[in-house]
Amino acid sequence: MLLSMQAITKRFSGVPALTAAGLEIAEGEVMALVGQNGAGKSTLIKILTGVHRRDEGTITFDGREVAFSSPAEAQANGIATIYQEINLAPQRSVAENIFMAREPRRFGFLDRRRMRIEAEKVLGTFNLKLDVTRPVGQFNAATRQMVAIARAVIQNARLVIMDEPTSSLDEREVAVLFDTIRSLKARGVSVCFIGHRLDELYAICDRVTIMRDGRTVAVSDMAALSKMDLVRNMLGKELKALEEIGHGRDAGAAEGPVRLSLANAASGLRVRDVSLDVREGEIAGLAGLLGSGRSETARILFGADPLESGALRIDGKERRYRQPADAIADGIGLVSEDRKVDGIVPDMSIRENMTLALLPALTRSGIVDRARQQEIATRFIAALSIKCTGPDQPIKELSGGNQQKVLLARWLCTDPRLLIIDEPTRGIDIGAKTEILRLLRDLADKGLSVLMISSELEELMAVADHVTVLSDGRSVETLDGARLSEQALMQAMASEAPRLETAS
Repeated sequence: MLLSMQAITKRFSGVPALTAAGLEIAEGEVMALVGQNGAGKSTLIKILTGVHRRDEGTITFDGREVAFSSPAEAQANGIATIYQEINLAPQRSVAENIFMAREPRRFGFLDRRRMRIEAEKVLGTFNLKLDVTRPVGQFNAATRQMVAIARAVIQNARLVIMDEPTSSLDEREVAVLFDTIRSLKARGVSVCFIGHRLDELYAICDRVTIMRDGRTVAVSDMAALSKMDLVRNMLGKELKALEEIGHGRDAGAAEGPVRLSLANAASGLRVRDVSLDVREGEIAGLAGLLGSGRSETARILFGADPLESGALRIDGKERRYRQPADAIADGIGLVSEDRKVDGIVPDMSIRENMTLALLPALTRSGIVDRARQQEIATRFIAALSIKCTGPDQPIKELSGGNQQKVLLARWLCTDPRLLIIDEPTRGIDIGAKTEILRLLRDLADKGLSVLMISSELEELMAVADHVTVLSDGRSVETLDGARLSEQALMQAMASEAPRLETAS
């Protein structure tokens, strides 16, 4: 075994990020490393490459125990990492990037002729002919990725870690990348392929390591594992309706008019063909694996990203938002996935955070009406049962569940027609989860339209009237009523485009 990571444990501020996790990769093997957001993939790789120190466990590489103190040390010992954002110097030539920090010299001077010849030679092994004297920034993402791989080969890497390598590639470029990976494999170089597109995993990987909640939960040959079982291991839950909330209404029960209609939407590489409807007074669920395009779809609906093709209608009227302010004016609110990055302003009070979306209406001649701010905050603190000392308490002092309620209140106080909420229960305790979900159900029952994006399938089953499943940027099925089941959701999430050529 080229790499063996055993019983790796890592804590941050006492909170476990990894618990007895493991990863083994054989020589000349392509190993898939998969898991949802927060599963621990990145932390495990950062421990391997010396970004973080492990608290417990052992790492053996090429027959000896190692504990790298930096990525440079890991690289010097034969481990190269190619991140999603490719780490190249765009103004320097292809050859200079390939030989970065290992430039050949002759009589003390940079040997540019040798550098050019060797760069062309290594790229030629991947059937790639380039002008290696051109700045690498002039080439597309796929070519830059090949340059990064060539650099790893020049540095005699034994293991190449590829983090979401196909995220910015089209189908033709993916095929070129896979040919390159097969070439690496033929040389005896091992590849750790971190990805989420199931058809790609089955096309290029020999085995898969599945992580969940900081643990390694399964290792399998790709050929022996069905897509359904792969999805089941990633999600790892027996789905049970949350009885205290009750299932969303039966199919057809939400008889209100269509509030939002999205048809054949496309934008960038992540949203390719998405269609969904949300009626007045219902919760529409949006499900899918990591990278399926759920959050990107929400950004289109909120005007944060452009709708490049397709149609968006609000209350029957076609819309084309250029900015979030346009969506807000139409009565649309968005509670984003990462409340700490895109949601709360930690050094502001509850009152200030709660009324951010209302500031234009609360401001005259540059002066904020604090009395109205206070009245609004006090009313929603009571209405949503937010546990705090009062409107002026800093929001950073609240629990995750109460912070989420403040973000809900931020949009509710604008009297929205449609609320988009992305991962509403992430990072909050079970009691607060139930409270948030019950609140969403109550709001829908009072006429609010809700689009709820969630990785927690049992929560979608508990509160949603219907669930649209996305896969690789496309809506593949909408399930409701008796059709909305664990088996049906997982089957839809596992459905993708036909597989590429299988690994060889």
